[in-house]
Amino acid sequence: MPTLLASIAASAGLGALIGFIRQWGEQSDRAGDPSSGFAGVRTHTLWAVLGCLGAFASRDYIPLAWPVMMLAVAGHLIALRWTGEPGTSPGGTTFASALLTLFTGSLVVWGHTQSAVVVAATTMVLLGFKHPIHALTRRFTESDIRATLQFVAVSGVILPLVPDRAFGPYAGFNPYTTWMMVVLISGLGFTGYIAMRLLGARAGIFLTSLLGGLASSTASTLAFSRRSREEPAFATEYAFAVVSACTVMMPRVLVAIGVLNLALARTLVLPFALMTLPAIGYGLLLWRQRRSDADKLTSPQIGNPLSLLTAIKFALLYAVIAFLVKSAAELELQAGLLPLSFISGLTDMDAISLSMAGSAAANQVPLSLAAKSVLMAAVANSLLKAGLAVSLGAPKLRRHVAVVLGLTALTGLGGLLLV
Repeated sequence: MPTLLASIAASAGLGALIGFIRQWGEQSDRAGDPSSGFAGVRTHTLWAVLGCLGAFASRDYIPLAWPVMMLAVAGHLIALRWTGEPGTSPGGTTFASALLTLFTGSLVVWGHTQSAVVVAATTMVLLGFKHPIHALTRRFTESDIRATLQFVAVSGVILPLVPDRAFGPYAGFNPYTTWMMVVLISGLGFTGYIAMRLLGARAGIFLTSLLGGLASSTASTLAFSRRSREEPAFATEYAFAVVSACTVMMPRVLVAIGVLNLALARTLVLPFALMTLPAIGYGLLLWRQRRSDADKLTSPQIGNPLSLLTAIKFALLYAVIAFLVKSAAELELQAGLLPLSFISGLTDMDAISLSMAGSAAANQVPLSLAAKSVLMAAVANSLLKAGLAVSLGAPKLRRHVAVVLGLTALTGLGGLLLV
């Protein structure tokens, strides 16, 4: 238990740090006028010491001292809000920082010094990053907010409502497991999409292609292929963007598999690494032949890959594939899993990959067969993306993407011998 003097010193120090950031932010807003603003270093230091002494007195001497002190400070701020001049009276941020500073001093007395430091640090970060946070929120569009709300609905609203038990023949359908896969894939795609929106045009075409592949390799392939027709002079660079987006899909799938079945993910590391070699070789070739005017490239707008309709479609596809895999295991028809994986890969690689990860973890499918099935889906998916690029892209993009993704598919077929 810290002594009272040590508690006062620690509380004063933390309060002063919070107040320093608050005062700096206010002075920055008001063109450096040192007299402007409300509640700076001195006020926050005093608030922290008040919280410390209030908690100490309430614990050892006067039980109501701490709540009375809290109500007094809160009442004072509320009164200033209603009676002060506009622009100088304390607002909601000041009110929150005041109470958090009081709690910081109180936590020190209660023996939770580490928690007090965390609260103070969090408060300082939020106060200090006022302008970057405002600038960040201004960059988001209505579509971005809709994407966020849809992800919240997919993960936080629907998931707790679905039943967690098996239904149907061979107990092949579990609504909770199915929707959990939707949340997993939606989370990966949503992360890539938000990162792309945060970085914007400054990211450059290469980073945009990587993040686009994380969000949706299909959408990225379509966007970059179409852009190559609009700017055929940069068809080679757009071809590399397509290849990058399709290649980053493999580590993304590997991460998703690793969440469910680490052993299967380890088995696939080497074959997947080999499948990335054609794209890496193509990138090195382009790097040696890089052009000075490549900075003129513009990244296409890649739409939000997440919607409730997309989530429902994926859930249905995953449920069907999971049922077929379970049926094949029960009926000892596992020889049909490779053709099923190839067909599924032409539609969506995630569904068959997650289904195989779950089936292998439950010992319904041998690990080797599960790995071969995922590889077969990756081969089919690479061929599908090559077909999309050939049908939509400029002539030079068609040739380059067809060669690189064709080699990727051949490498995947060769990887079947390694698992």
